[in-house]
Amino acid sequence: MRIVGLTGGIASGKSTVSNLFKSHAIPVVDADVVARNVLRKGTGGWKKVVAAFGDEILQANGEVDRAKLGSIVFSDPQKRQLLNRLLAPYISTGIFLEVLKLWMKGCKVIVLDVPLLFEAKMDKWTKPIIVVWVDHETQLQRLTSRDGTTEEEATNRINAQMPLDIKRSKADIIIDNSGSLDSLNERFLDVLVQVNKPLTWIEFGRSRQGAIIAFASVFAGVICRKIL
Repeated sequence: MRIVGLTGGIASGKSTVSNLFKSHAIPVVDADVVARNVLRKGTGGWKKVVAAFGDEILQANGEVDRAKLGSIVFSDPQKRQLLNRLLAPYISTGIFLEVLKLWMKGCKVIVLDVPLLFEAKMDKWTKPIIVVWVDHETQLQRLTSRDGTTEEEATNRINAQMPLDIKRSKADIIIDNSGSLDSLNERFLDVLVQVNKPLTWIEFGRSRQGAIIAFASVFAGVICRKIL
């Protein structure tokens, strides 16, 4: 199985690229979706976060107000680190289970969409690593336009993440999304060819098909020894 790492920064266009993979029948494990699930009312993650941040982060229905929680952690690095530390075990487990489901279905290529791919050290499990990059000015403009935030609030959210230039230096594949949507689509098609190239022997060995063949080979070997 080939596990492709996809990351970027806020308002870089990572979600757009993720959706492009889905539209081309490449399964995507979205860490943001997993994170939302582990924060649902009554879950272990929900209990730990409420205990740490208080009932004021809750909506009337008891669910976490993600916007309010975000405004708290993006303005305070220590609280952001606390939130990441509390949720990391639940998110990692959730991602592993989603990957396992796809492995059992026989998927040969999947995309792991993780904003904190490098920070969470998940990059060591993915190859190739794709970084969706934009220049800082474009990122700031898109974020303020998208969310209606002030420039200061947008800057705080951008600065709360690893700089895109550092992520870019760690990438195997870079998607420059500073231009138009048409340019992004053209670049994506080039990347799609790379992602869909034939599996290496190691990647095939990690797939369900490879595991079945390996098991069958071992089983056949044992039977032959007994017969001989």
